[in-house]
Amino acid sequence: MEIDVVLPCLDEEAALPWVLTRMPPGYRPIVVDNGSTDDSVRIATGLGARVVVEPQRGFGAACHAGLLAATSEVVCFMDADASLDPSRLPEVAGPVLEGRSDLVLGRRVPEAGAWPAHARVANAVLAWQLRRRTGARLRDLGPMRAARRADLAGLGLRDRRFGYPLEMALRAAAAGWRISEVDVDYLRRAGRSKVTGTVRGTVRAIGDMRRIMAEARRETA
Repeated sequence: MEIDVVLPCLDEEAALPWVLTRMPPGYRPIVVDNGSTDDSVRIATGLGARVVVEPQRGFGAACHAGLLAATSEVVCFMDADASLDPSRLPEVAGPVLEGRSDLVLGRRVPEAGAWPAHARVANAVLAWQLRRRTGARLRDLGPMRAARRADLAGLGLRDRRFGYPLEMALRAAAAGWRISEVDVDYLRRAGRSKVTGTVRGTVRAIGDMRRIMAEARRETA
């Protein structure tokens, strides 16, 4: 079985060669360019990736465009910044392929210097809120994940910013999905960080995720 891998991309020319050359056999990269001004598109195309251009800016917009472009039964997501090793994708997709889980998230195990303290604390708080709300036994809202494509499309995800990963987990839990996580290495990314590497970026992401959490509370009130 071939599996599409959605890679949201914004100026990742430094990371893409390492990421794309480490894709396991049978895993097909879909690089979703979200307004890059560097050579990301040329590099991705030259390395054999399928490139989708998503003009609407936003992490969720890029992820969702990749989901809609995918054709495989099971689809994976991961960042394109070399912070995650594609060789771990089979471990994340395995429980979905074997029918043991409906959504699998890669729980990040960071190497030294890979995950700034402010971002790690923010992630822990959000994961705790998710556990308390849904009962899902998650410790991380990790960006490496896998699920069945048609089921994901059926969740009706609406967020197109940084709240997309949280909305996916919330709606999956509400639909009764079996959600699990596996440990994956978290590496120091290549190039400049746009989110977790800066306090401002982390604050923006937290704001989006708090908005998603508030919307979920209103929907079930």
